[in-house]
Amino acid sequence: MLADADLAAVAALMGDAKRASMLLALLGGEELPARELAARARASSSLASSHLAKLTDGGLLVVERRGRNRYYRIADRRTAEAIEAILAIAPQRRAHSLRESSHGEAMRHARTCYDHLAGALGVALTDSLQQQGMIGAPSDGFPLTPFGQARLGGLGLDIGALERGRRAMTRPCLDWTERRPHLAGSLAAALAARLLELDWIRRRSDTRALTITDTGRGQLRAELGINL
Repeated sequence: MLADADLAAVAALMGDAKRASMLLALLGGEELPARELAARARASSSLASSHLAKLTDGGLLVVERRGRNRYYRIADRRTAEAIEAILAIAPQRRAHSLRESSHGEAMRHARTCYDHLAGALGVALTDSLQQQGMIGAPSDGFPLTPFGQARLGGLGLDIGALERGRRAMTRPCLDWTERRPHLAGSLAAALAARLLELDWIRRRSDTRALTITDTGRGQLRAELGINL
């Protein structure tokens, strides 16, 4: 017989600063080895191993062994979305170094929110798609319009395959730095993957922040009406 959900158990998993750092490092949808997560959290190998075991046992992470290394990733998309939602109500933390300040600025400018775009880039993309009539209002779930189907299909997205998928095609996701919704769902994920494939944006090696390439700036403006 069940009672309420055990929110305290999940809160306890996220209540440690080093475990929180590891979760944030993985929130971009990539998988990272234990040694990289230890470095991100500034923890010893043994301490990082203990934290990762707790996050895995708690169901927030999954692990895969490859040779001598263990690679960790967020358990699933729903877990990532829940963590991102918590960030929207979490207090902002002041930077204590130039490196932290630069990292924060890069994250605010453009990043991945698990598998779709967030930050100023994600919100600007959403605004532009809506202003051009490719998607509807956030109150309706940002529905894809016939014009949007044709326009984004021309960019290389397989709209038919997305429509046949089980995942919601479009939905709003609250952006924790912009404090406004950006586009999420299978369409947003496919669009982010396509922009990476075209090399309009690139992943950074040390964070889930993204770099907009010189070519990307021109093409984002010409093809999607985004001017950052």
